[in-house]
Amino acid sequence: MAVTATPPVTRPPVTTSRTGAAAVTAALVLLVAALAVVDITQGTAAVGAAEVWKAFTGQADPADASVVIASRLPRMTAGILVGAMLGIAGAALQAVSRNVLASPDTLAVNAGSYLALGLVAVTGVSLPLFASSAVALVGALAAATVVLGLSGLGAGTVRLVLAGTALMLGLNAVTEGLLLLFPEETHGLYQWNQGSIGQNGFDGVVRMAPLGVIGLAGLLLVARRVDALALGDDAARGLGVPVRATRVTAVVLAALLSAASVTLAGPIGFVGLCAPALVRFLARRVRAFHRTRSSIPLTGLTGAALVLGSDVLLRALVPADQAVAVPTGVVTSLVGAVFLVVMAVRLKDSAASAAPDRLRIRSRAVFLTVTAVLVAALIGVVVAAVLLGDAKLLLGDVVNWAQGRSGRTVSFVLDTRVPRVLAALLAGAALALSGTLIQAVTRNPLAEPAVLGVSGGAALGAVLLVTTTPLAGSWSLAGAAFAGAAVSSVVVFGLAARGGFQQNRLVLVGIGVATAATALISLLIVLTDPFNAVKALTWLSGSTYGRTMPDVVPLAVVVVVGVVVATARRAELDLVSLDEDTPRLLGLDLARARLGFLVLGVVLSATAVAAAGTIGFVGLVAPHAARALVGRPHTRVVPVAMLLGASLVCTADLLGRTVIAPAQLGAGMVTAVIGTPYFLYLLVCSRR
Repeated sequence: MAVTATPPVTRPPVTTSRTGAAAVTAALVLLVAALAVVDITQGTAAVGAAEVWKAFTGQADPADASVVIASRLPRMTAGILVGAMLGIAGAALQAVSRNVLASPDTLAVNAGSYLALGLVAVTGVSLPLFASSAVALVGALAAATVVLGLSGLGAGTVRLVLAGTALMLGLNAVTEGLLLLFPEETHGLYQWNQGSIGQNGFDGVVRMAPLGVIGLAGLLLVARRVDALALGDDAARGLGVPVRATRVTAVVLAALLSAASVTLAGPIGFVGLCAPALVRFLARRVRAFHRTRSSIPLTGLTGAALVLGSDVLLRALVPADQAVAVPTGVVTSLVGAVFLVVMAVRLKDSAASAAPDRLRIRSRAVFLTVTAVLVAALIGVVVAAVLLGDAKLLLGDVVNWAQGRSGRTVSFVLDTRVPRVLAALLAGAALALSGTLIQAVTRNPLAEPAVLGVSGGAALGAVLLVTTTPLAGSWSLAGAAFAGAAVSSVVVFGLAARGGFQQNRLVLVGIGVATAATALISLLIVLTDPFNAVKALTWLSGSTYGRTMPDVVPLAVVVVVGVVVATARRAELDLVSLDEDTPRLLGLDLARARLGFLVLGVVLSATAVAAAGTIGFVGLVAPHAARALVGRPHTRVVPVAMLLGASLVCTADLLGRTVIAPAQLGAGMVTAVIGTPYFLYLLVCSRR
């Protein structure tokens, strides 16, 4: 699964003189200074450039001077400091891991800090800024250790992005659960997680600046050792470099910088990925920047320019009264998502598509036994889901309700509970079938609607409709979700189809699209009416709350159609999942069959998202478990995967609304907690 950069046709001229390096550095300094000046003049108050100048010269009105000194200058300074720390942290992580995709985002460093601070918040303890930074550092180091341990160092693969993304989803699911369980203790933590450089005075900047200086100084001290790591571990040891100690030191310093940035402004996404990449582009022309000691300060300047530029762009495009509510992290995440997709397209992927699994065909008796057990388990889960909840019922109550002879209280409970159970069952079956089809077509064992951005696109379309047309019906919501999923699918599968759906490029493009969709959803939620924002957030957690029978009808229709098509075309599905040549030799139009199955998978995923919100990992776990139980023939995989998916989501929904009743957790949070370890387990198995 190695990923190497495609060699350019012509090499740009390389400048070796110090004059070239000084000129580039001076240009970046001027750019940051210009952005800083523009950033100071932007804001909601009518304080322009003239008033800012008067504030500096002591001639401004006291109110104008207060705006400049207490708000705009700290915001600008925080933008420079945060951008510099994140850029330097990303450069250090990429250098010691020899992976151009390493950054505080892809190592789940921000998610680890988010969870650590959330755990402290639920205790009700109010920590000073330095103590909060220490807590964030512990969470960041723990997450980075897990991701680096699973992905390996110096492998040059997207395994790091996969492990980081999976761990991030799991950690964020746990944190969001804490937000729902302890709303008063964690008040404001969600807004903080979006990342904003807005400050109230210089207190935070003054306290975090020393940590940035310590991180920068430490990395400059080990710069030569880091340069030696680029030659390979054996060569570095031959030069007397302590490889493990150098890596640990660099990772700790990078985590310190990330933790300080997170404490000051919340997670500002993808700066640590983009800034080092831009410096690598400059290093092709200026040889002096190949050295870590020269590139790290330049990366800090580039990161500062990215953060300030994003803030300036946001306030230039969005009205001032709305821009103040939009976190800077949303803009940097959008820029980073586009950057990640571009990198995925430009990278040469040497990991060709392969069959998802090499399992023997199980006997018919095994298939029948597994199916019978799963059916019995599903019936048990359904019965428990109908009877249990904030109000416990008996089977007799359900029978009376079905016959129209139940009391008002029982009727109310079942009228609201049964549609939820049906939505969970059908959504799980639809996501499992969608994952089965997508994995077969792409021959990628890690393909899944949520990871590939299909669910994210569907969620974006649905949230756009929910926030603009709150009274939209079920079919309208399903249509909006399908439109969003269709757009994201065209982008993901269109870009990844170059060279035949290589595993790395497909997943990397999907993660980029999913990140962009998440950033746009956050933007819509921030700018929308508060009532619609709460509705959208509840729905995004994968909750079936408030579902009615009309909401379930579109999903039921799509699931029936999907089952019929998958059953009728099971032979084609088996052939498509084998390789590129066998289907063509047998006369199958591979492109047409692949497109048809992809469209069906997208429709299934989009309709499931419209009915039950975003529920991740079901499309990954269910097909894998089904193939492990009954073998590879899709005539057996499809029913078993759908039974597993339905059982998983229904169980997650049941746990979410009973374990902490009367409070509730979305089924998507529960499946993320379950699916994350399984996804990481698959990464470990593929590494072996």
